Amino acid sequence: MEEELSQRRFAPYVPKAGEAYMSPAQLQHFRNILESVRKDLGEDIERTVHTMQDEATVFADPNDRASQETDIAVELRNRDRERKLIKKINGTLTRIETGDYGYCDKCGVEIGIKRLEARPTATLCIDCKTLEELKERQMAK
Repeated sequence: MEEELSQRRFAPYVPKAGEAYMSPAQLQHFRNILESVRKDLGEDIERTVHTMQDEATVFADPNDRASQETDIAVELRNRDRERKLIKKINGTLTRIETGDYGYCDKCGVEIGIKRLEARPTATLCIDCKTLEELKERQMAK
């Protein structure tokens, strides 16, 4: 679902010469991206609720009923993922307001504008994220 964030079409931010990292203009750029995605996700969820209510049909055939239940389960799973992404976006917007946005939670270095544009909800720099993924893979073995 987070891939959805990076697949949206937003003009990349081009910092001005000498512009400080996470300047007010940069923060506004990321705030706009996050709020736009949150709005779109909220509309998708609302649309799904109305569609599910409209298409609620009781099928006599067990195969049709099973197919409908599977479709509903998949749709609900997707909406749950979107709900979690909205929660993550809200947390990220809070980070922008508190001045923590754009800096790695583990080591404190700048995450980088390009990485944040690819994944606006990122909380780790690429090095810390890579280490985290390596550890996860080792634990899974």
